[in-house]
Amino acid sequence: MGLFKKIWGKTEGIPVFAPCAGKVLALQEVKDPTFSAEILGQGVAIVPFDGKFYAPADGMVTTVFPTGHAAAIKTSDGVEVLLHIGLDTVKLNGKHFTIRAEEGQQVKKGDLILEADLEAVREAGYDTATPIVISNTEIYDKVEIADAEEVAAGDVILRLIK
Repeated sequence: MGLFKKIWGKTEGIPVFAPCAGKVLALQEVKDPTFSAEILGQGVAIVPFDGKFYAPADGMVTTVFPTGHAAAIKTSDGVEVLLHIGLDTVKLNGKHFTIRAEEGQQVKKGDLILEADLEAVREAGYDTATPIVISNTEIYDKVEIADAEEVAAGDVILRLIK
């Protein structure tokens, strides 16, 4: 069964993989009402251990914010994933972030898409909790979160049930 509870007697669904290694937080624990109230969609957050952020599945990069703090990917399964490094980090205007992928680029799970100097981000006074949000949540019956305290980049972090 792994990290997931059984749904209807078996583990199923579309997997979304952790874009970074870190400590898992419920989205409701994130200290930003836009994310904690799930306004942008359901998901999970990770407090990252390092500054490398990878594609959470095979798909296409649909958006890379010019500030390098966030990116969106539409997976080959049609899942729309928003990765947002830190809270309010748009205010850093790109400082401490490096973009490694571009809009329209096809990526494979595990391809490096963004980097951040997390120590510098924290020293600048920002929370590094990184929401991973499914922005088209409404088309799924359930968004299931892995039952784990910590994950490695590439571990299954979410399963989407239709």
